[in-house]
Amino acid sequence: MNINIVEKSNSRETKFTEILKQKKQTILYFYPKDNTSGCSLEARDFSTHLKTFLDNEIQVIWISKDSQESHCKFIEKHWLTIPLISDPELILHKKFWARGEKRNYWKTYEWTIRSTFLLDQSGNIIKERRNVKATGHVEKIIKETIK
Repeated sequence: MNINIVEKSNSRETKFTEILKQKKQTILYFYPKDNTSGCSLEARDFSTHLKTFLDNEIQVIWISKDSQESHCKFIEKHWLTIPLISDPELILHKKFWARGEKRNYWKTYEWTIRSTFLLDQSGNIIKERRNVKATGHVEKIIKETIK
């Protein structure tokens, strides 16, 4: 499956399986929307700690349904160092069951569930966390994944 990945305002198309082979493990983080307060806070937190992950052969990749253009603006605005995958057709969201219903007062709609998956190079799920909170999440992931 081909995906579009955005890094430092550059976009490229590649195979998802090729991305997984780049490091020993991959953290996939599904998030609702670029430039929202919680996602921006957490994206900066992941970017700050990215070297810790990379030093331990773990890459971090974020995924949302936002466009590549939106991702470029998000990266530029917040000086992010983490790569972002644009998944407007929700292919990866559906594969990892990262979509669900959200209720806001009387209205129900489909929304991305903040979810983290630790994958091996073959794409097997080693650990998963769903409905995560933006604050403190990176520290929890570091404690769980880095020995």
